[in-house]
Amino acid sequence: MEVGASHEARGARANVSMWALAFTGAIVLAGCGTTHATIETSRGEELMLLGFDPVGYFTDAKPVRGKHTIAATHEGRTYYFATPEHRGAFIAAPARYEPQYGGFCSNGAPYGVKMGSDPTQFEVVGRRLFIFGDVQGKEFWLLDRDDNIRHADELWPGIRDKGWRTQSLEAWTFKVPWYRDGRSLMARWKEQHPGREMNYDTGGTLNNVLFKYPGWRAREGYSQERLGVPGEPDDPLASR
Repeated sequence: MEVGASHEARGARANVSMWALAFTGAIVLAGCGTTHATIETSRGEELMLLGFDPVGYFTDAKPVRGKHTIAATHEGRTYYFATPEHRGAFIAAPARYEPQYGGFCSNGAPYGVKMGSDPTQFEVVGRRLFIFGDVQGKEFWLLDRDDNIRHADELWPGIRDKGWRTQSLEAWTFKVPWYRDGRSLMARWKEQHPGREMNYDTGGTLNNVLFKYPGWRAREGYSQERLGVPGEPDDPLASR
């Protein structure tokens, strides 16, 4: 029995190793990913925030859709703005308005994960803009807001210039000591919000890491309203 058990265990380990190698190889073939949560537009721009106005979060305290005809580029990243005045404010002080952690989900950043970006899910704390991958990421982040900011601030300089796919895979493989999985965070959230439910389909690991791009759920309307992108074929306002 012991010999058989040992043989089965070796087989299981081999299967896991083969899956990991295949998965890692697929990641490499798919590319390491952009360093910031950008998407490429039909005009060749590396667009942030799916075209939402970074200044609007501060002036209007809500997500404000930008116009592709009012754009500005900073360090290769393009932003759209609702008004020329917002564009001017950004050009004068881009660091004041750019989202933290490359526009990736601020709930992943404390763990070194660079994934997810939904411009409708945000928080402004101390004149800093924090974007989340979805409503669930925002709610989980709020459970330990200050600690999450501190950890992410410490990690970001070392991961800023790494592609999001390879960095996220590395972060999951070599987890930080304070790592918390979704199940434990959900349990804590339910304790603090008795009687409430938060049902959100994140789309699965393969979609989020391999087949899709940061912000795909918000853009395509997966488990939420479809945002599209201003000036692109999927622009929901194009026919209005």
